[in-house]
Amino acid sequence: MSEYPISSPMRAFVAKTDAFTRDDASLAGLRHNYNRMCQAFTPPKPEGLQVSDFALGGVGVRSYLPTAPAPTEGWPCLLYMHGGGWVVGGLDSHDFICFELASTLQVLVLAIDYRLAPEHPFPAAYEDCRAVWQAIQAGEGPHAIHLQRLAVIGDSAGGNLAAALCLGLRDDGQPLPLAQVLIYPGLGGASDLPSRRDCWDAPLLSTADTDGYRALYLPGAGHPSPYALPLLAEDFSGLPKALIAVAQFDPLRDDGMLYAERLQAAGVSALMYPGKGLIHGCLRARGQVAEVDQLYDCLLDYLRSEGLTQV
Repeated sequence: MSEYPISSPMRAFVAKTDAFTRDDASLAGLRHNYNRMCQAFTPPKPEGLQVSDFALGGVGVRSYLPTAPAPTEGWPCLLYMHGGGWVVGGLDSHDFICFELASTLQVLVLAIDYRLAPEHPFPAAYEDCRAVWQAIQAGEGPHAIHLQRLAVIGDSAGGNLAAALCLGLRDDGQPLPLAQVLIYPGLGGASDLPSRRDCWDAPLLSTADTDGYRALYLPGAGHPSPYALPLLAEDFSGLPKALIAVAQFDPLRDDGMLYAERLQAAGVSALMYPGKGLIHGCLRARGQVAEVDQLYDCLLDYLRSEGLTQV
């Protein structure tokens, strides 16, 4: 493996994460090891947070609700789409960041348990996210939500789904999120982007990994939809404002950078966080790696600036 100039704490995080990889390359083995790794990085549930599972639009969701009194106009809300290459992960895998967002900002967080590939390739995950969005707009579910203070957020494959959801809603003339927050998203950039070559064997996600996940999500030939690969969109105007955070040592780095550039060129406010020293999947290193804590500071400050907070 190439030597990447990451910090010693980041190296320790990589080693701990890699300790959960096993020789079992089967889909069941991949998911089992990923779930074990996620569990090892999940902190205890914060005091004062109510967590419950239910369905919206026929799709499983998990809500993270502060114990503060519900605002009279409804909760500011973050709709979270988890990473995992569209293939691994679920509600438990991203408790760690949903805990943080809900407890620190004192907002409602809803995480989507979308269907996974390869059993359910595109457009299943995208359609599940659309179904949850429509259910929220229709006022379904146990929590009153302030629809003008509702944003979408996702990491990796979840960032892809958040961007795709915004594209689809805009194209259909539907109400849009207040903002889209994409953390090291995979958006369908070309295979010859510099980051694919420069970070081909980067820690925790290689270029071969990205190709493998994409093949499971999008089997077969043909012309993929922009709702599968948002960088294929021809028009980036009229989309929600964005925070796009990339990781310096990540084959997907240039996807996020390109998307920010295209939004800006189309007149959409887009803030690009360059993620110096970061790697793909590093959100779990909260409290362990200073560079990751800086990413969280940026993320939380951005959400506060957009009114997505009760504190």
